[in-house]
Amino acid sequence: MPPGNPTVETEVIALVAAMQPARVSVHFTRMVAHGEAGAHQGFEERMRSQIAHVGESTALIAMVKPKAIVMAHAGMSAILGKDGEAELVERMQRAHGIPFLTAFHSVLAALGHVGARRVALGTPYDAASTLRTKAHLEAHGIEVVWHGQLPDVANIYEETPERARSLARSVDVPAAQAVFLSGLGMPTVAALESMERDVGKPVVSGVAACMWHALRVAGAAAPIRGFGRLLAG
Repeated sequence: MPPGNPTVETEVIALVAAMQPARVSVHFTRMVAHGEAGAHQGFEERMRSQIAHVGESTALIAMVKPKAIVMAHAGMSAILGKDGEAELVERMQRAHGIPFLTAFHSVLAALGHVGARRVALGTPYDAASTLRTKAHLEAHGIEVVWHGQLPDVANIYEETPERARSLARSVDVPAAQAVFLSGLGMPTVAALESMERDVGKPVVSGVAACMWHALRVAGAAAPIRGFGRLLAG
């Protein structure tokens, strides 16, 4: 995960604690990046630094010998592009012999599972980064029928589940089969059930998709109730 992200560990540990029975352990390492963590300014530069050093980060976590490794930053995939992301995944898996999952491809798998090809996209990013995420979804055959950003974001890592819930409501439109909230630094999982009550359809967040996909790949899939349809299924 990015070095300044305070959200992924907290949310993933909460999801593991909710598993009945708890069947997995989770382990974390941080990528290399510099600058003001969570700020819009310098966002792309931080991501490119993470991409440049992702091999080192992956080698560190591979020492734990996990059943799956997840790159918990959807924005990196959009910077890499479809071919660049595929090349990175293949290279990491070849180097370590461990399934290497990106947050973005976890989201694609999750959207497929809930039967959504048309989505409403919400992000805590700036407009340019949001459009890049939209384009990356469309490159993989997902139709983005509406998109929007969370207003007045000073720092992504200072956001709240309540603000994420308001974002889900604001971007949802009738044509969308699901709402996708990008940005793994924005807390989402505690509010997923309430979001789905608000909009009446699946809401997929990056952290929820990563956990769901990693458990399936690791052979430890189990319902995790209280955090939305994807994880409860």
